[in-house]
Amino acid sequence: MLKKRIIVCLDVKDGRTTKGVKFQNNLDIGDPVEMAKKYYEQGVDELVFYDIMASARGERPILDLISKVASQVFIPFCVGGGIGSMEDIRSTIMAGAEKVSLNSQAVKNPDLIRQGASVFGSQCIVLGMDAMRDSECPSGYRVYLNGGRVKTDLDALEWAKKAQDLGAGEVVLNSMDADGTKAGYEIPLTKMMAETLKIPVIASGGGGTVDHLARVLTEGQADAALIASMVHSGEYTIQDIKKELALSNIPVRM
Repeated sequence: MLKKRIIVCLDVKDGRTTKGVKFQNNLDIGDPVEMAKKYYEQGVDELVFYDIMASARGERPILDLISKVASQVFIPFCVGGGIGSMEDIRSTIMAGAEKVSLNSQAVKNPDLIRQGASVFGSQCIVLGMDAMRDSECPSGYRVYLNGGRVKTDLDALEWAKKAQDLGAGEVVLNSMDADGTKAGYEIPLTKMMAETLKIPVIASGGGGTVDHLARVLTEGQADAALIASMVHSGEYTIQDIKKELALSNIPVRM
C-alpha cells in the first residue's frame, strides 16, 4: 500500500512565513529557512513554499529565498506564487525546487501546464487550487485566484480534470472555507476530487488535529495532507503526527 504523505506548507509574504485564517489577518510567524530546516529534521515528507502575494502584486518567484530553503532540505520541495512563464518554471527548478505549483497563472494561461509538463515532466507540475463552496457551480465548489481575492467562472472539479488532461501531476486542493480554521478538512470536496481524478490529491485547509488528518486520508481518500497551523503553533511535531496516524493503521513513512 502506498504510504500517505505529510506535507508542511510555508506561506510566505515579504520574505517571512505568515499564517492567517481564511486568507485574512496574516501574522508573521518566523523565518522560512529556519522553519523549513526544523520540519525537515522532524521528518516531514515534503515541503510547500507559497509566496501568497506574488500573483496579486505581479511579482516573480523569490529565487534567492527558494535556494536558501532548498539548501536546508533534502526532500521534495514545491514552490508556488508568481510562476507565470516557462522561464519562471525553469528558474524556480534551477533554484532548487523539485516541483512548481501553478494556481492563478495556470487559470490565466492553461497552456503553461502543458508546456511545463512536456519540458520538465508531469511530476514537476502541480495544480494549486483555492476552492470555495458555491451552490451555483455543478460540483458545488468554485475556483478563486490571487490568494482567494478574485472569483472565477470555473467549477473546481471541471478545472481539476482539465489540468490533469493538460499534464498536471498532482493537485493541491485548498478549501477556502476551512483554511486556517483548524476545524477539519473539507471532506466532500477532497473525496469528490480523489474519486474523479487519476492523479494524487493533496488535501489542504483546516488541519488542526491528527484525527482531522486521519479522516481526510481515509474517508476523504487524499494521497497526502498539507498542514501548517498545527505545527507552526508548536502544538504538534511531525513525529507526534506520524506516530498517531500509524497507531490508527494509516501507512506513513516513519
